Amino acid sequence: MTRPAVGWLTGRLVRANPLTASARSITFAVPSWPGNDAGQHVDVRLTSPDGYQAVRSYSIASAGTGEEIELAIDRLPDGEVSPFLVNDLELGDTIEFRGPLGGWFVWRPEQTPPIQLIAGGSGVVPFVAMIRAHAIASSPVPMQLLYSLRTPNDAFFRDELSKPTATARTTWHYTRTVPPGWSRSAGRLTAEVLTSETLPPEQAPLTYVCGPTGFVETVSRALTNLGHAPHTIRTERFGGN
Repeated sequence: MTRPAVGWLTGRLVRANPLTASARSITFAVPSWPGNDAGQHVDVRLTSPDGYQAVRSYSIASAGTGEEIELAIDRLPDGEVSPFLVNDLELGDTIEFRGPLGGWFVWRPEQTPPIQLIAGGSGVVPFVAMIRAHAIASSPVPMQLLYSLRTPNDAFFRDELSKPTATARTTWHYTRTVPPGWSRSAGRLTAEVLTSETLPPEQAPLTYVCGPTGFVETVSRALTNLGHAPHTIRTERFGGN
């Protein structure tokens, strides 16, 4: 069952770790946080000394019970909120949260269809929560991730997603630069790649796609053309923050 949303709560930054040159993981202790399902998101509210407020939505990288929220934020050059969260927020600082939000783009341990996750860039964040929840539940349901990135240096949670003990398999795809010795050249995520690197429609997987709008629309259209039923494709897209 999707956890009910609560009103605005104050969270204190307790951990921060770099993910890439422009992104970091930030974890907050949030008293009275009800926990969240894997794939849900949260509203973040910043208030300046003069009273100006900015609110943005971010996917949650953590899942389950407990009073902590982990976010993974990519700094956007023209962003209003993300540069502050990546560059300026310090341990002990507080911000406000509202959530958890969303009940469609979630994965729960009681689900039985095979799961295919397809991420573009920072769109991997809700899938990290799903993969963690899958492992915690020791779920027997097949789950795998196709992670599309510009370069190897853009990967979020690379070490965690690459663990040989992970219960969900990650396949990496690079659109601009590949690692040394990589077997394929860089290029767009094509229908041919989707055919070879994702669960086929014959297995009736539930497929989640998350990333920039253009990426999500292209991948969703390709999946439908490959024979996946539209009702088995769940999408989430994002813009600037």
